[in-house]
Amino acid sequence: MGKLKNSAFQNIFAAGMMDEETDFLPIIADGDDKDLKNVDVPSVLPILPLRNTVLFPGVVLPITVGRERSLKLIRDVNKGSKLLGTVAQKDYTIDRPEKEDLYEIGTVAEILKVLEMPDGSTSVIIQGKRRYQIREFVSEEPYFKAAIEPLEDLSSKDDNEFNAIVGSLKDLSIKIAQFSANVPPEATFAVKNIENSTFLINFICSNTDLVVEDKQKLLEIESLKDRGVQAISFLVKEVQMLELKQDIQKKVKTDIDKQQREFMLNQQMKTIQDELGGNPVEQEINTLKQKAQKKKWTEEVSKFFDKEVEKLGRLNPAAGEYSVQYTFCQTLLDLPWNEYTEDNFDLKHASKVLDEDHYGLEKVKERMLEHLAVLKLKNDMKSPILCLYGPPGVGKTSLGKSVARALGRKYARVSLGGLSDESEIRGHRKTYIGAMPGRILQNIKKAKSSNPVFILDELDKVSKHFHGDPASALLEVLDPEQNGEFHDNYVEQDYDLSKVMFIATANSLSTIAPPLRDRLELIEVSGYLVEEKIEIAKRHLIPKQLENHGLKKSDVTFPKEVIELIIDGYSRESGVRELDKKIAKVIRRIAKKIAFEEPYNKKLTKADIREYLGVVEYTKETYQGNEFAGVVTGLAWTAVGGEILYVETSLSKGKGALTLTGNLGDVMKESAMLALEYLKSHADDLELTSEVFGNWNVHVHVPEGAIPKDGPSAGVTMVTSLASAFTQRKVKKNIAMTGEITLRGKVLPVGGIKEKILAAKRAGITEIIMSEQNKKNLEDIKEAYLKGLKFHFVNTVMDVLEIALLKTKVDKPLKIS
Repeated sequence: MGKLKNSAFQNIFAAGMMDEETDFLPIIADGDDKDLKNVDVPSVLPILPLRNTVLFPGVVLPITVGRERSLKLIRDVNKGSKLLGTVAQKDYTIDRPEKEDLYEIGTVAEILKVLEMPDGSTSVIIQGKRRYQIREFVSEEPYFKAAIEPLEDLSSKDDNEFNAIVGSLKDLSIKIAQFSANVPPEATFAVKNIENSTFLINFICSNTDLVVEDKQKLLEIESLKDRGVQAISFLVKEVQMLELKQDIQKKVKTDIDKQQREFMLNQQMKTIQDELGGNPVEQEINTLKQKAQKKKWTEEVSKFFDKEVEKLGRLNPAAGEYSVQYTFCQTLLDLPWNEYTEDNFDLKHASKVLDEDHYGLEKVKERMLEHLAVLKLKNDMKSPILCLYGPPGVGKTSLGKSVARALGRKYARVSLGGLSDESEIRGHRKTYIGAMPGRILQNIKKAKSSNPVFILDELDKVSKHFHGDPASALLEVLDPEQNGEFHDNYVEQDYDLSKVMFIATANSLSTIAPPLRDRLELIEVSGYLVEEKIEIAKRHLIPKQLENHGLKKSDVTFPKEVIELIIDGYSRESGVRELDKKIAKVIRRIAKKIAFEEPYNKKLTKADIREYLGVVEYTKETYQGNEFAGVVTGLAWTAVGGEILYVETSLSKGKGALTLTGNLGDVMKESAMLALEYLKSHADDLELTSEVFGNWNVHVHVPEGAIPKDGPSAGVTMVTSLASAFTQRKVKKNIAMTGEITLRGKVLPVGGIKEKILAAKRAGITEIIMSEQNKKNLEDIKEAYLKGLKFHFVNTVMDVLEIALLKTKVDKPLKIS
């Protein structure tokens, strides 16, 4: 028998002996392989079943014997040869195993020592000698005895690969011992000092943390080299598992250490901050309270703010809710509660400012001055809600700026174009992420005044959405009786908007909701006349574009006829936005010539304009004479101002079919049918027979078929054109007309009179026919624009025909019969 390592041996006894049913801590005898191979093994051996362990050759194993059959076996063997056969149980839970419950291959063991322990148990130290295989069991009582066949371990001592395997096993074992806290230091010492390769492989196989089945597989391998390779595969897995556990433990420890470090740093920072004058969070809250003392808010709002600040003080500054609450308190402070600018009631100054900024628009200016006059006298008048409506580019939005400058108030503007979410007006509740006040209070906050001039731009372009109807939310804003207590969802307190001067702008009233339109004072801002556009270009547009392009007034001059050419030939609009762009284009071309030092005319001519702007884009409609029957000049209103249009009627032999062309709308088609039916019922008055309408097909055409046309105002033009065609009488020269007709022959009033009169004047018309009820519309037009025009106010269609149709017929009349 080889020499036992004393330290390992003592460690086993210090830890206490293990039963064959439990885990074990094996030790090893380090000697020569011949000590194991030369053991004289009898052919029949008593068999000792081992629970939960496998004995390898050379390994010294302490066990505690508890089962009756095992105790009998140990006592009998210890008195005799001291040799027995150990074999592992397949299932360690079986207390009395049968032959089938045991593996076939085991290890011959020698009893080294039997100890009777103080607690009455028996402990035995055994050493494995060599492997064997059970051939057959010869008896089962009082314990198992079996015929065995000894097995040889095939060794490869001179093989370099085998030596490398042994070295790897030793390194892996030491690494596992270093990682694992359960392996005692003596195990590492033992591994380092084992010189015999066979003993080392068997010792490591015994100590590997494997299940019995895997250890049994190692025992059954004949070649020590193969056994070592298999053991390496098990050890590598164990090393990887231990490394993974260690990494996890390090990460957890690092996280804990980081939290502790941050806590310590925060505590130190707090101490330093206290030394320097206090916590910044407390300083922020104190700053909020100091600002609140200067606010002019009501007692109710003051109590609400104090409550919110107290809530802020209870929150953890690191929490996300803290920043939300702080932003809310800051918003309450930023709003100008009961803070007003002083109005300038110098009405002469106000009138001067309005005239400086805008040419024309007398009606709007007059209404603004009326408002200022009442405000000056009463000083607490609730501001009415004005709505300026008209075509684009006429200066509706810029009027708001002028009013603000005239009053000395702050200016705020919000564009409502495309707005579809009610919360854009009323704000979001602060419980939502990213909540903020609505646009009304946001702009009030930006203006830093509770009585600004507030422009609600593009009111007619508000749209409904599943998020709500913004137009309904605007009802409270635009009602002088309600907006003194405007409720914003974010602020949660009523805000007084009654001192705000709201001015809404719109291009069309048809898309504004009726309840909203009812709250507005509507002021029409109509298009500019050519004369007005010329003055606007001289006073505002040209100086502005010269400044924008870095030119001086002396660099270029725009004569009146040049400006008029740009207006008539290159811009067709009610406002001046397109005119502004064309002037900018001309000035850019001049700026380029100056920069390249090229010659140019400082006083522009029409030829220069054609060079800079290209071919004339628009041609003005002019009166074309009365040589043909059925051609009548009408007056129409468009979004870009007034226009003249021609209604042409031709007759051809047929059965009385009516054809309408020219891209006409339903209302205009109905006007043509009305006109024809009226003539049929009043044929006698025109000296026509009723049969004539059944013998001729009627074709009514309105030129410029690409442009859609609709509306009732062409009724009188249609009936006059049809009457002229059927009677072949000439239409009076230089006359135009507008008005709606009824089936009984009444002429009804129409809109857009100012624009239509200006269009007629530009086209060279000298006489205009319109309804008697439109006479009042001439009062709003300057006398200068009516000069040279003669007006005929009529009540019936026959009045129109009597004025418009001459007694003389055209040169080559059709023979109507």
